[in-house]
Amino acid sequence: MKTYEDLPSDGGSNIMDQVIDQREQLRRRLDQIKHKVCLMSGKGGVGKSSLTANMAACLVLRGHKVGILDADLNGPSIGKLLGVSNQEKLEITPEGVEPGQGSMGIKIMSMDMLLPSADSPVIWTEGKDATAVWVSTMESTALQELLKDTIWGELDYLLIDMPPGSDRIDNIRDLIPELDGVVEITIPSPISQHIVSKSITKNSQLGVSIIGLVENMATYVCPHCNQEGQLFEGEDVEKLSKDKQIPLLGRIPFDTRMSRQTGTGKLFIEEYGDSVTGQAIAQVVDNILKFIQNKSN
Repeated sequence: MKTYEDLPSDGGSNIMDQVIDQREQLRRRLDQIKHKVCLMSGKGGVGKSSLTANMAACLVLRGHKVGILDADLNGPSIGKLLGVSNQEKLEITPEGVEPGQGSMGIKIMSMDMLLPSADSPVIWTEGKDATAVWVSTMESTALQELLKDTIWGELDYLLIDMPPGSDRIDNIRDLIPELDGVVEITIPSPISQHIVSKSITKNSQLGVSIIGLVENMATYVCPHCNQEGQLFEGEDVEKLSKDKQIPLLGRIPFDTRMSRQTGTGKLFIEEYGDSVTGQAIAQVVDNILKFIQNKSN
């Protein structure tokens, strides 16, 4: 397969210059962001987006400037979690698109903000015979547009909320080669651990740095007495961590308050930071920061 660089002529369409301009614009955006971290799971339903939102808030509480790219193009939820409605009009300037401002000033960009209504699906083609390759190409292009057209400004951390599936890391890796690493998220169930194990293996084979493993919904915490109980049956996540030779960043108990808006409109970590779950999230964030600091030294 030939690349653009292999073509002797573009027929006057100036494709090469357009591609180069897009790459340079993407590079300018990314150069203003100190650290980029992916949060992925391989499997849906493990609470990854809620964790991403609250980890971002935890970073803000530590004095960092933070943004979130919702890379789950077909099932975006970061906007809703951070209180940014898709009805809010994006401000388009000559410099690009201003990101949404979520809770605690977290900058966000999500496909949800580009859709006409909250229940509008993302449709990549009007036809019924779109191939997986075509859809993957469209998704990669969309991610590039979201990254390069958004005026992120200077950020300490950009968290990338990945969609389910281990194959999606390919697009991000191509767009952000300096990625600090990925955080793999699982729950105690055997199926989840089986699938996240595949994701870890793939990232290792690709040479993607794995920051560590997080076990979400590790236990159930009673919001009244703070006592913990078993939520899922499954193998100890420490075994998976040891087998894959990656750090276990933390085990986060399930708290029913994580899944609903607080009375003040704040994120869970703001309202219940002293809870068992809040402290567990903070510990995971501290371990991520230590990993990045050690990697930078």
